[in-house]
Amino acid sequence: MSELPCPEPPARCRGRFTISTLLGVEEAGRPPCEAAGCEGTHLSGSTLCTRTFGYNTVDVVPAYEHYANSKGVGEARRGRPSLADLRSILKVRPAEPGWPWLSPGATCTHSRCPHLCPLQIRCMLNIWGVILYLRLPWITAQAGIALTWLIILMSVTVTTITGLSISAISTNGKVKSGGTYFLISRSLGPELGGSIGLIFAFANAVAVAMHTVGFAETVRDLLQEHDSLMVDPTNDIRIIGVVTATVLLGISLAGMEWEAKVVLFFLVILVSFANYLVGTVIPATAEKQAKGFFGYRADIFAQNLVPSWRGPEGSFFSLFSIFFPSATGILAGANISGDLKDPAVAIPKGTLMAIFWTTMSYLVLSATIGACVVRDASGSLNDSVPVGSPGCEGLACSFGWNFTDCAQRQSCPYGLSNHYQVMSMVSGFGPLITAGIFGATLSSALACLVSAPKVFQCLCKDQLYPLIGFFGKGYGKNNEPIRGYVLTYVIAVGFILIAELNAIAPIISNFFLCSYALINFSCFHASVTNSPGWRPSFRYYSKWAALFGAAISVVIMFLLTWWAALIALGIVVFLLGYVLYKKPDVNWGSSMQASSYNMALSYSVGLSEVDEHIKNYRPQCLVLTGPPNFRPALVDFVGTFTKNLSLMICGNVLIGPRKQKMPESRLTSDGHTRWLLKRKIKAFYTNVLAEDLRSGVQMLMQAAGLGKMRPNILALGYKRDWQVAAPQSVEDYVGILHDAFDFKYGVCLLRMKEGLNVSRAVQAHSHSGTSPPGWGWVRVSLGLLGDRPTQPGMADPGELAAEQQASTIFQSQQGKKTIDIYWLFDDGGLTLLIPYLLWRKKRWGKCKIRVFVGGQINRMDEERKAIVSLLSKFRLGFHEVHVLPDINQKPRPEHIKRFDDLVVPFRLNDGFKDEAAVSEMRHGCPWKISDEELHKHRAKSLRQVRLNEILLEHSQDAALIAITLPVGRKGGCPSSLYMAWLESLSWDLRPPVVLTRGNQENVLTFYCQ
Repeated sequence: MSELPCPEPPARCRGRFTISTLLGVEEAGRPPCEAAGCEGTHLSGSTLCTRTFGYNTVDVVPAYEHYANSKGVGEARRGRPSLADLRSILKVRPAEPGWPWLSPGATCTHSRCPHLCPLQIRCMLNIWGVILYLRLPWITAQAGIALTWLIILMSVTVTTITGLSISAISTNGKVKSGGTYFLISRSLGPELGGSIGLIFAFANAVAVAMHTVGFAETVRDLLQEHDSLMVDPTNDIRIIGVVTATVLLGISLAGMEWEAKVVLFFLVILVSFANYLVGTVIPATAEKQAKGFFGYRADIFAQNLVPSWRGPEGSFFSLFSIFFPSATGILAGANISGDLKDPAVAIPKGTLMAIFWTTMSYLVLSATIGACVVRDASGSLNDSVPVGSPGCEGLACSFGWNFTDCAQRQSCPYGLSNHYQVMSMVSGFGPLITAGIFGATLSSALACLVSAPKVFQCLCKDQLYPLIGFFGKGYGKNNEPIRGYVLTYVIAVGFILIAELNAIAPIISNFFLCSYALINFSCFHASVTNSPGWRPSFRYYSKWAALFGAAISVVIMFLLTWWAALIALGIVVFLLGYVLYKKPDVNWGSSMQASSYNMALSYSVGLSEVDEHIKNYRPQCLVLTGPPNFRPALVDFVGTFTKNLSLMICGNVLIGPRKQKMPESRLTSDGHTRWLLKRKIKAFYTNVLAEDLRSGVQMLMQAAGLGKMRPNILALGYKRDWQVAAPQSVEDYVGILHDAFDFKYGVCLLRMKEGLNVSRAVQAHSHSGTSPPGWGWVRVSLGLLGDRPTQPGMADPGELAAEQQASTIFQSQQGKKTIDIYWLFDDGGLTLLIPYLLWRKKRWGKCKIRVFVGGQINRMDEERKAIVSLLSKFRLGFHEVHVLPDINQKPRPEHIKRFDDLVVPFRLNDGFKDEAAVSEMRHGCPWKISDEELHKHRAKSLRQVRLNEILLEHSQDAALIAITLPVGRKGGCPSSLYMAWLESLSWDLRPPVVLTRGNQENVLTFYCQ
């Protein structure tokens, strides 16, 4: 810990730190600067004392601000000194914006939603909607008290499990605005979160229509009672509903302050409910008896205990679909989570208490109304008869009323099965029930009208889908989504025109059930992944209960309306597929990421338990790309045959002092990874810091990979400048090939006539807009950020991913060319396998593969048949085999001379002296070629020259040439001689040349076990 000579601190800085310093602005209620009371530069002695407990140090004590707005792993957080600050020489500098509590003007922010607006009231208001007053008595008549209770308890089971899941998710971190969408998207990720956000916003918009239609239906009934209909019963609902929705829109646009005064609605509903209960115990008047109300009677309760199905909605699940929306208000609080003072406490407590009390009210209402009112009544006082009159059928006969006639024709206008306003008739004072209906429907409609735009606004801000950002723009100090309000209003009006409550409710049920299934699955998935970041403060949940809740929600969806369930799931799948395809640039630390890590870790460990088998061999490549954007052709070549098949790691060795190169390593690592992703190369990027290239590559070969997911092939580019480069770099280059064989790697070396390193072309293009001569094969497209061109390899990560993209031959269709394989020496089959994997790709699929092998002129047919038979056993699909009988012929003199001229600058010219003298002469320059070595390897040297003549003759127009890489004796073949072999072998060839050498172990087999 870096320490400072601490001057005597002010009185307010002595001793231990204050509570507000630890808890931060939002916890303590005032900025820490007020508690500390110290000013000065941000590393002055007094300031350092205030940031700790009187101990003078750059380090700081734990504080809320250090974790607020946390970024990704490894990125500095606001307010905490970096490791460089703690470990480097201390420099005093002025206060920066990163230390907010040191600013004298720092102020604290306060929550927008007043604490006098409990979430429980909001949830209960949204649950107590139109169904409570207008449909629950009718459902009780249809399903009977017993099955109605079952419907209620089934709904409550789903909502309670969902409430527990919401409580767990909402207490696992700070919840912002966006409610349900925010909870699911930040838990499951943008794929499922985005789709459920759209569905839930749409469901809330339709819920506005449902509650508004319920309100309009009540007003229509009042007009009908007084014979004052405007047009007809259906169109009156439409007119009243549209007018009501327009008024609600105006109230919403007026601001959150008015809408937040929901306690008035709550009191009206409580009074109306109490009024109903009082009415059930008041002796029934003759008028009420004519309408079917007789007070609490055991025989009425017994008759209404069992179902009496009637009409098209007369089935259990049809009634369930109508009732279920009345249980969906549990998300009302989560939808305005951004406006709550303390969401982590308010959401669990308010949601669960709201579920409990509303469930009790539903059960009490169903039981009491079913014990007081018969199913059919005429409403006519003339139907009063003496008890026991002949010809009278039904339970009402025992109470002195004959409803037989209308009951048999099913034309009774009153009774539990026919009169939606039965609660108003039973109550002590009917207008209070009407007021309760108005309060419940209008408050629920208003809550949904506010919730839908806020959810949609959060979705728009995340930019997961196109063409919806227009509706996410906020206005005013509270960032109100006015355009979202208008969109919600338009959707609501469209469904209001249906004017049938029983038709709207099932539509909402499916969408809400789909939302609940996703919420429960989010909780289960976050729990089962065992991510250290899953630490909800709310502990009273079960991952298995959440899974059950998700499953039962999906099952109920299909039991309600199977086609609507298919539509809802189809929409989810379509939106999911779109986000998966677009891959938005968001990172929310979702449980999907945790699950991917768990699966990768589990499978990687599982692979380590299984012995390797030839049948499962995959070419896992460590590619020495340097910065990947420098060698796009090498990246594309390896990426083509490893994509969706095997491991590819792009390795980069940063040479130089660690202190100097470490910032470069951190800066460019993310940028290179993004560059690979943008190029659609499925590969990892890694870099190491080393004193020289060879030691860095040795580190990579030993440390790259994980378990069985380790590279077994070293892929690199050909060193074109070996003749003019520093001799030691050539020595290191050849040494790397030897190291690869020492580590049991195969080697794949790519040479292209134009070269692989396009960094010079990129820089020239960025400055002049044209490519240098000879670089026409590279088409570099640069997107300049402003007017400043970016230096390749040292760019900001975002710039690097945006700017440098070069098209290469491996990204083009190859047509009907040939892939020529020169399988001259048996290396285990790697020389065959890599072209075969390339050939399986679409761009190379039309090419014809030709295999060339060496042979003797008098045995050409036998050797060709033997190779054809071997290839058929490998099942590679290669059929064209050519035998080369003239490999050992002497090359043409001019080509021999070219080779001799190639090695002249590297000859020792020792005159065949003894070994000791040669070693002394070669001291300090091991790449020099002695006369003895040149003579000893003369035949092999001429073979490379001759092979080049054969390649020029047969394969000059091929799409790709794959040939076995010659191997030089370690310690017996100087690096310059070996490079001369490679140069002579691949000289002047137009197609890309891949020189491959396996580690002499089989990678192909024709056995089935």
